[in-house]
Amino acid sequence: MRDIRRKERAITEEKELIAVLQQSKYVTIAMCQDNEPYLVSMSHVYDPEKNCIYFHCAKEGKKMDILKENNVVWGQALLDEGYIQGKCNHNYATIMFKGTVSFLDDFDEKKAALHLMVYQLEDDPEAYLSKPISEKAITNVTVGRIIIEYMSGKKAKDVVIDV
Repeated sequence: MRDIRRKERAITEEKELIAVLQQSKYVTIAMCQDNEPYLVSMSHVYDPEKNCIYFHCAKEGKKMDILKENNVVWGQALLDEGYIQGKCNHNYATIMFKGTVSFLDDFDEKKAALHLMVYQLEDDPEAYLSKPISEKAITNVTVGRIIIEYMSGKKAKDVVIDV
C-alpha cells in the first residue's frame, strides 16, 4: 500500500484509527463489479475484539449482487468538524480500510452484532433493548461483517480524537 503523502497528518496510533471508526456516524464502502465502481454509505458498528465492522441491509439489491460476486471492499469513515472560514481549510479525521465481506448465518452472532449496533447508534440503547425482539426479526435481517485487513488514516492538525 502506498503511504500517506503528508506524513504530518497521518494517524499512526491504532487506538485513534479505531476511535474514528467507533465515533463516525456511518461508513462508505466501495465495491466493484465488471470494472464498474459502486459506493454505498451505511450505519455500522466496529467490534474491536474481532477487528470487524458489522452492518445490516436488505436481503436483495445491487449491493448484495455485487458482494456475492466480489466481496472485497474499500471503505472510509469520517469525522467532520467543518470548514474553517477564512482559512480555506477543513477540520476532519478520516480512515480508509480494506476488507472482505461475509454475511452472518449464526443466530447468536447476528443478535450480538445487532446489539452492538444499538449501543453505538441509539441515544438510549437500554430503552430500545428492553422491548422484546422476536427471533423471527433477528433471523430475517441480513447482517454483514467486514473483516478489516488494512487501515490508514489522516487528520487535520487541530482535530483531537477522543480515545
